[in-house]
Amino acid sequence: MENLHFVDACKSEHFIAMSLIHALGWRDTYAGYVPGDYMAREITDDRWVKFFREDYELGRCHGLLLYRDDTPVSCLNYGAARTQNYNAGEATVFPNDAYAGWGEIISFYTHPAERGRGYGGLLFEEALRRLKADGHDSAFVFVLRENGKARRFYAAHGFAWDGTHADIPFPPDAVCVDLRYTKAL
Repeated sequence: MENLHFVDACKSEHFIAMSLIHALGWRDTYAGYVPGDYMAREITDDRWVKFFREDYELGRCHGLLLYRDDTPVSCLNYGAARTQNYNAGEATVFPNDAYAGWGEIISFYTHPAERGRGYGGLLFEEALRRLKADGHDSAFVFVLRENGKARRFYAAHGFAWDGTHADIPFPPDAVCVDLRYTKAL
């Protein structure tokens, strides 16, 4: 039987593993939607390490990994809904003011080689349990409009699109649309 266990991200090795899983997820999931030049330039294996470390140190959100034995297979960030843009200088603004007090799944990826084994569902449900324990009655997650597989995943976990979205500009002329999926906890 597999030894699956959750790990709260708090060390450099966790942030490095999460960043790699995010990068692999982006490259696999968003090819054809996010401009290739942006992907090649920006989506490096270590792109998010400093952000995950900073989020941990400042307590902005929680990183959570699912390990199979010593191998990280899935990760996510969760916490109170972001009501400000923490990545100063970036054009993306998430319109969350009306969602103050909600919980948010901020990012969520399973290693592409580990998909289809139920790992993402285990991790996702654990994060929702923790958001509820932290006092959030509702939660949301943004999902790329074209990502039908993820939209079906969230729907299977009781989430539905609430009609709101965020535009994600990729200069010079591409825009991706993230749909907000919500659920009462």
